[in-house]
Amino acid sequence: MDPPAGKQSVDQPHEDRQIWLSSEMASRLAAIDIGSNSVRLFVAEAIRGGNYRILDEEREPTRLGRSVSSLGRLDDESMDRTVAALRTFKEIAAGYQVTALRTIATCAVREARNGPEFCRRVREQVGLEVEVISGDREARLAFSSVQHAFDLTGRNVVVADIGGGSTEIVFTTGQLIESIFSTPLGAVRLTEQFGLGEGVDAADIPQRLERLDEAIADCLKRETTRPLFAPHFLVGCGGTFTTLAELVMAAKHEVDIPVAGYRVSHAEVRHLLDRLRKMPVRARRNLTGMTPDRADIIVAGLSIIDALMKRFRVNLLAVHTRGVRDGLVREMIEELQGGPAAGDTAALREAAIERLAAACSGEIEHGRQVATLAGRIFEQLADPLDLPAGDRLLLECAARLQDVGYVINYDQHHKHSYHLIRNARLPGLRAHELELIANIARYHRGALPKRKHKNLARLSLDDQQRVHRLAGLLRLAGGLDRSRTQQVRDVRVQIMDGRVVLDVIADQEPQADIWGAQRRVELFEKAFDRSVEIRWASATAAAAG
Repeated sequence: MDPPAGKQSVDQPHEDRQIWLSSEMASRLAAIDIGSNSVRLFVAEAIRGGNYRILDEEREPTRLGRSVSSLGRLDDESMDRTVAALRTFKEIAAGYQVTALRTIATCAVREARNGPEFCRRVREQVGLEVEVISGDREARLAFSSVQHAFDLTGRNVVVADIGGGSTEIVFTTGQLIESIFSTPLGAVRLTEQFGLGEGVDAADIPQRLERLDEAIADCLKRETTRPLFAPHFLVGCGGTFTTLAELVMAAKHEVDIPVAGYRVSHAEVRHLLDRLRKMPVRARRNLTGMTPDRADIIVAGLSIIDALMKRFRVNLLAVHTRGVRDGLVREMIEELQGGPAAGDTAALREAAIERLAAACSGEIEHGRQVATLAGRIFEQLADPLDLPAGDRLLLECAARLQDVGYVINYDQHHKHSYHLIRNARLPGLRAHELELIANIARYHRGALPKRKHKNLARLSLDDQQRVHRLAGLLRLAGGLDRSRTQQVRDVRVQIMDGRVVLDVIADQEPQADIWGAQRRVELFEKAFDRSVEIRWASATAAAAG
């Protein structure tokens, strides 16, 4: 029986919505992943600490996504095979007496016009509720799996999950997600699109491969940016990477070496790809290490890997044998064993903010001070300036996290903060709220918000106005701790003759803080169409008043 899934280093690998719930703590659970190339079953038994031991795994190549790119729909034969596989997998899971089962579908079902019809058929004929997940969600599940398997501390890493219909890419700094990209680059999709399967005239292959390389490079250039950091290595998830490792190991006559964590250089990828491109599909099937049903799509898959390493300037990759299913199982374990009670949400969010700020900025006290002052200013202006009460939480979260971009570098750290916050997990906050918090933090310094900025353009006009107002308020509060000494005790706000007057309360005149705030009033004054006056009120005088 397999040992518990554990953590591995890139240098020293040692890897080892339908939910059915019982009244007792669930210990056995199953995840089914409906991919574009195959359907996979994963059965596990939860153990302490959020880990598990594997009870069973099964895979059935159904090629569900083979006609999606050309026809825009799932074909009947592939759907029939997939439904049959799901029926079998459900029976296997029931045999293990699992108490929780979830079924997810990715690119093929997500994109197909008849995807909803397929899900309805699975529900009616098999009794499984299919959860169609987004590319972003797929990437997050893959990254969650990688987090548990690799020590990412102090490392900048690119995570790539290559499937049959799409490739999800994650840029990470340590344990933090910096960016996520979902691209329409899949091994099945590209094989079909460029006619790289069996029966192709050998004379046509060089030209088709040239067009393939151009298309992949163009797609990556269009759909992704380059990392803001120099990646230490790439972690690859999915069958393409596993097959790559098996083929390289076979060519080097390496035996008794685990595939999990196996390292492959870009040069080795290129060498293998050049070799396979010269072989017909039938010859590839006979190679040691080749999964027979992957022989026709491996060239497209390896071409994606080659292009990823070129695009992101990575010379080393590490193979991860788990991925989306592992991330899903871990999520299920967390929900079933350690899911937070509703009443604990605020405390959990506070703890998450503290961890994120501590790990990234080293400016925890400054962030707390700015959040306190921002909250006080908001509180006193909420009624006269018609500020929604719920926006105070967004403002204070942005204040606490405004400097997390320091973890990448100081220059442009406000832009880095936007990406890190947007991709963070803060309990009790929805994705849209995180987007707003990230935008508010993005504008705590630097250029004023402009509609041409992509991050702002994603928002509605009303939300853009909220960002202008809250970011203006955040800049003002941030200036009031320009000295980083937290000497401002409080701030009293009045509206006098159309002006916003701030009385800054401190034991001694906080010259640097008042100066800092005065230099940051422009966005506030534009957002609220009011001038700002800032003056010192001694703590003694304020108490007497």
